[in-house]
Amino acid sequence: MKILVTGGAGFIASQIVDAFISEGHSVVVLDDLSSGFEKNINPKAKFVKANICDKSVERLFESEKFDVVNHHAAQMDVRRSVADPAFDANTNIIGTINLLQNSIKYGVKRFMFASTGGAIYGEQDYFPADEKHNTQPKSPYGISKLAVEKYLYFYNSEYKLNYTILRYANIYGPRQNPFGEAGVVAIFSTKLLKGEQPIINGHGKQTRDYVYVGDVVKANLITLNDDTSDIYNVGTGIETDVNDLFRILNKITRAEKEEKHGPAAAGEQLRSVITSEKLLKKFSWNPSTKFEDGLIQTVDFFKNNLT
Repeated sequence: MKILVTGGAGFIASQIVDAFISEGHSVVVLDDLSSGFEKNINPKAKFVKANICDKSVERLFESEKFDVVNHHAAQMDVRRSVADPAFDANTNIIGTINLLQNSIKYGVKRFMFASTGGAIYGEQDYFPADEKHNTQPKSPYGISKLAVEKYLYFYNSEYKLNYTILRYANIYGPRQNPFGEAGVVAIFSTKLLKGEQPIINGHGKQTRDYVYVGDVVKANLITLNDDTSDIYNVGTGIETDVNDLFRILNKITRAEKEEKHGPAAAGEQLRSVITSEKLLKKFSWNPSTKFEDGLIQTVDFFKNNLT
């Protein structure tokens, strides 16, 4: 198949590109390199540097005739979405509509969308959250992801564009950007390796469901040929708080740093954990990477790529 991967120079999507190419698919990467890195792009993929909002994207759809769009390009910083909701909406909603309009115009058969399994549910009513949990996002970022999910339902009912929505938990692993606001595993790992002091926001008891990027890649592979339009959580069902994460990374890196806390981040979600039973039952997918094993692989990556 010919697959367009947006955000294909980024942490997650670049590894999905690698897997698609290994499976024999033809891949085009669309990325403006605002947060991704050209060094992440598989040399066997065709690379087009452009923003998903650009009108030039239509020429790409017209010339390449994609079978599938795998859409990972996004404004993904929750705090930035709060500070500048218009920018968030323009990238995450208007940019996606641009892709969807071109998808129906040029015969795309399936649209795969990277959504969020944390921000979309908000403060949960029960734990872990399944796909039937109320969607009550507390940030413009979560709202924009939910809006796109609703647009996908519209494009399916109106134009028969099939879709797969993957609601990701907190993904960690090699290639994650340690210099942004998101990605506590990458931020803590690099600070500890450099001998710097990580600061835990607030009391550190806020929990997340950490899923290894390799398991997320497998979820994209197994749903590529899904014959339905559906939503799937992609997580582990296990909660880990930030204090425990720091202690494990402190041990792996042998940094022997003290556990230091700073001010709480405004509006930060207290608990987030999702169940992937639906994905397990339909595709036999399960997160096979144990948390500490994944952290060891992640630390090894950053150890070899410190700048």
